[in-house]
Amino acid sequence: MYRVSFVGLGPVGLCTAVCFATKDIAVIGSEMDTAKVKQIKSINPPFYEPNLKELLHKAIRSGNLKIVTNNEEAVLKSDITFITVGTPSNRDGSISLQYVIEASEEIGKALKKKTAVHLVAIKSTVTAGTTLNIVKPILEKNSEKKCGKDFFLCVNPEFLSEGNAIKGTFNPDYIVIGGYNEKSAETLENLYKDFHKENLPPILKTNIPTAELIKYANNTFLATKISLINTIANICEKTPGADVTKVAEAIGKDHRINPYFLNAGLGWGGSCFPKDLKAFIAYSKKLGYNPTLIQAAYKANQDQVKFTIEKVKDNLKTLKGKKIAILGLAFKPNTDDIREARSLKIISQLLKQGAIVTAYDPMATANVKKILKKRINYASSAIECLRNADCAILVTEWEEFKKLKPKDFAENMRKPILIDSRRIYDYEKFSKRLRYIAVGLGEPLKPQP
Repeated sequence: MYRVSFVGLGPVGLCTAVCFATKDIAVIGSEMDTAKVKQIKSINPPFYEPNLKELLHKAIRSGNLKIVTNNEEAVLKSDITFITVGTPSNRDGSISLQYVIEASEEIGKALKKKTAVHLVAIKSTVTAGTTLNIVKPILEKNSEKKCGKDFFLCVNPEFLSEGNAIKGTFNPDYIVIGGYNEKSAETLENLYKDFHKENLPPILKTNIPTAELIKYANNTFLATKISLINTIANICEKTPGADVTKVAEAIGKDHRINPYFLNAGLGWGGSCFPKDLKAFIAYSKKLGYNPTLIQAAYKANQDQVKFTIEKVKDNLKTLKGKKIAILGLAFKPNTDDIREARSLKIISQLLKQGAIVTAYDPMATANVKKILKKRINYASSAIECLRNADCAILVTEWEEFKKLKPKDFAENMRKPILIDSRRIYDYEKFSKRLRYIAVGLGEPLKPQP
């Protein structure tokens, strides 16, 4: 039986650890946040992810998953250690390596006490050069061992999507392994072969700097694709008769483009895209290169919030004293994550201009309350959120919002104005009962005989 440890039990670490443990792999998860550890041990994950709670219960009950608050213990009782700590942004956009460095130091000290060859695999998102120039020297110094001989080292970037992390762990499109040497890569490859068995996805083996860059290239490409379709949506809105959903449907059928990440909306948020693009921009500038396309994609994303506020003002003339309903707070459906959420950006602008905000989200309200406290009102349902509102903004495309009917808006709002920032409603039906403004939809053409 493989013995695997995870240092850091955030979304990536915990989801991956739980999935491994359900496949008869002995897993030890180490986390320094004692409050988080208490939640995990109580089968109460510190964040929402579909199916995570059920699998966590199964993993702990089976004995395959043990949770500790000691990185050394986790390393000593395993053969492979994944570093899954966070790499938050510094003020200049570059990533902070504080947690990676601390984890590397503790892992190195533990390796010093081991006789067996151990594999250290970095899943934390780090810019190219970090592993060879920072992590490797720290591991060697603290372990007094030689990388590639006495211990193995890999970069194994994750491509999980919040709200789909469990499925993504069991069924990834591909696996990237950046090995220090062939033996390092082979050791990690064998673990994945055992984990996936007959469902093994393609495995791309490369060197460490390339593996580090692949993660940033992947997220930058996806974020840029979203920014591009949002830019096209803005053009469609100013073009009578144009509809971005039809544009996206058409170009998505081109196999060179594909239909994924072509849903126009408020832009991207979350813990990855904003942080990774800022880090990639900072890294590029450090190399002496100005990444104008990536910078443009980032700015285009920021502008979507401004354009949404302008739509509200165009319809209400002023925001002062106006009641605005916000439907959705999480940065995407099926998560309670509000990091870089568009909702918070919009609410901030609304409050600055004197609006009265009421918000509802089926999962993320508690997290928003910790930040905004009593600055806004919180509803317990979508209908309650809409009551007496002058304007509603659909921010997150939760399934329950898709069930709302035109009458729910028309009969509950003081002024039935809806800004559908995710295009989940039918224009023909909704425009008959209320002022319906949809992202990427130009003024309708007059019916022709």
